[in-house]
Parts: sequence; C-alpha cells; structure tokens
Amino acid sequence: MNKKPHADNIYIEALLKNDSRVLSKIYENFSHKIVAYVKKNNGNADDAQDIIQETLVTIFHQAKEKNFILTCPFDAYFYLLCKRRWLNELKKRGNKRVTIIEDNTSITVEQEQQVEETELFEEQHQLFELKFKELGKKCQELLKTSFKIKSMEKVAEILGVTYGYARKKKSQCLGKLTQLVKSSNKFHQLKEY
Repeated sequence: MNKKPHADNIYIEALLKNDSRVLSKIYENFSHKIVAYVKKNNGNADDAQDIIQETLVTIFHQAKEKNFILTCPFDAYFYLLCKRRWLNELKKRGNKRVTIIEDNTSITVEQEQQVEETELFEEQHQLFELKFKELGKKCQELLKTSFKIKSMEKVAEILGVTYGYARKKKSQCLGKLTQLVKSSNKFHQLKEY
C-alpha cells in the first residue's frame, strides 16, 4: 500500500534537512498548544519544551531510519504524540492522583495509526539502544563504525584489523545483539503490537 504524503510532510522533510527556518515554524505554530496542555496537567513550560524536543528527535529518527511519511495533518499528529509522552512521563513520576484535563480534539483513525507507528518505532529504538549497551566495548565500537561507514574495508582499516576479522566479528556482534533483543520480554510485547 503506497501512502500518499500529506502537505504537512514538509515538516518531516525539514527535520531531516535540519532546516532551521521550518523548525522555527514548528515551534511557532504548534508548541503553544503543547505548553498549555502540559501546564494544565501538572507540568511547567520547561517540561513542555523537553517533551517537544524529545518528540521531534523521535520523529527525526523514524523519518531517517524508516522513511516515515506523514499522511495526516502535522498539528494533530505532533500534539497527540506530545500529549501521550507527557502522560507517560507523569506515570513514571508516580503522580497517582493526576487529574488529566482532556481537550475535545477529535482524532481520526489515520492520525491514531501514525502516532502508534511512531510510538512503536520509539519503543523498538529504545530497546535496541538498551541492548546495544549490553554488548562488549569492542563490539560496540565495531558496530558503531560500520553503521557510519558502509565499507567494511574502511572499517577494518580504521580499527586496525584485517578485513576478514572485521566481517566475521561484525557478524558475531550483530548475532549477539539480535539474541539480546529477541530474548528480552519487551521484544515479545512489541512483537504482539
């Protein structure tokens, strides 16, 4: 199924290009609504800015790694992501008696799907990062270098090892990382998604 990009996909493209003009527009056009929501729900302006920043970083990573295409209005998608992130933050902080002041924003099925896709991506990304840290330092170094530089000859040269060793070790390290990810409970929860 080929998704037709929404006109607001320009915001996703701007994030990828680090276009400061359009990024300023995102803050200008959409942040006030998020700040107001966070303030109404046991937060402050700094909390809201953190939520906005983290959400933009997640969208950036998803666009870069998964060729994410926005098929609904950015405003509703971004707001819903930030709102859910704030609610998760409140849960983490242990605010048991939080009264959530809901707004009457109607959410389309498409917006909901896009938000869920982004949230799933973020959880997968966090799981990968967590398990990556469990690898030995040599594996981490080899994999980080090979993620940045596609040529294994160049990777071997940088790390001062033979090409054959670099390829074999990369394969072993990826195998170990895959095993760590797949053996985690979180992986099985995300698979059921």
